[in-house]
Amino acid sequence: MNPRYKRYLRINLISLFFIVLSFISVTLAWFAYSGLSTVSTDVGVKAWYIELEKNGESISNNIVISLSEIYPGMETLNEVVKIKNMGDTDAQIKYSIVSARILDDPNDNYVVDNETITSDYVEDILAHEYPFHLNISLSKNYVLSKGEESIFEVSVSWPLDSGHDALDSKWGSDAYKFQLSEEEKRMQDENYQVRPPIQIVISVIAEQYIDKPDSSDVRYNLGDMILFDVVDNKKCTELSDTCLATYVIDVDNKLGDEVVTLMPTPKKTYLNGIYNNYDTLFSTITNDWTVEKRPLTVEDLLRIVSKDVMNSVLVRENLSDAIIGNLKYQDRIQTEIERATNEGGYYVFEYEKFEFLSSNVCYWTKTEYNNELAFALKNIDQNQTKIYGELKNTNCNVVPVILANKNNL
Repeated sequence: MNPRYKRYLRINLISLFFIVLSFISVTLAWFAYSGLSTVSTDVGVKAWYIELEKNGESISNNIVISLSEIYPGMETLNEVVKIKNMGDTDAQIKYSIVSARILDDPNDNYVVDNETITSDYVEDILAHEYPFHLNISLSKNYVLSKGEESIFEVSVSWPLDSGHDALDSKWGSDAYKFQLSEEEKRMQDENYQVRPPIQIVISVIAEQYIDKPDSSDVRYNLGDMILFDVVDNKKCTELSDTCLATYVIDVDNKLGDEVVTLMPTPKKTYLNGIYNNYDTLFSTITNDWTVEKRPLTVEDLLRIVSKDVMNSVLVRENLSDAIIGNLKYQDRIQTEIERATNEGGYYVFEYEKFEFLSSNVCYWTKTEYNNELAFALKNIDQNQTKIYGELKNTNCNVVPVILANKNNL
């Protein structure tokens, strides 16, 4: 795209983007529980409420995020809301998209009914199918009573050089026409309420935490360290050749899950070699292990690092970095991997946020990049780590993945 045209596009996209976040059922609730505090059969109540906090200040249920400018090459914008449980009952948190309207085209108007249109579908569309990208992340699906907070985050980005200049141009033109149309309607009718070009309604709901199979298992959070003995097939207390420091790599382990997926720390060398010897190296490492195990895949890594909707990005030559974003819907993760390999890209994430994945020396996944390369991981520096295509004749470590039965933990 001509640089002058890009500057023109930026001017025409002022006041383009509005997001409405509706936080529902999050301030105050009462849950009944049965108890026998005296001889009589009294029914008591537990107080439970959630406090939302933005920039250190408490906020109300309804949050309106107004973005005055959005344009190709814009600085990625984000809103962070801390969700705290100030009551005495544990709570589970979930969010869903209620509706999304993109300009005035019926084909870009989504109302979630959970039958023909689901929240997951709309979230995927907003994350990947428009020139701009809106991504949502919830750090934990629960907040314990007076425990650690959960972080709800929304990011909006628009890469300058996405490789789709024609689409960027069309979008800019359509947005400008919509804005002019709305202003004309207001000139004709002073009572007319000008609509934002884009409006997304998101519902964040807090409910009483109940022990159900689909509830998050609060014992096994992403990145939690567990000492596990791979020969005795049980939790252990002191590091040794068989008692390994492992980390939970399930993004959201559920109470109904019988196993926990653990990754031994990659900072320890197990065996290293070329990619074509992966199976032999894996078998040698795990020969005496009695625990169920499997190879590490690039899908394992991407599910984890994509939870950071600000700093985990796809890097490609001559194109702008693009936030990885939501990969939860159907086969989106495979589409994302194909995008990286087709465009010669690699992924970068912040060392500090996922330190349990980081290593100063490369280690393999079992996933091929192409005929000459396979996906591997290693630190770029003390701040960033990359998931990239490494030459198959390079010597890298092999790190098996453990499927630990919860009964042994």
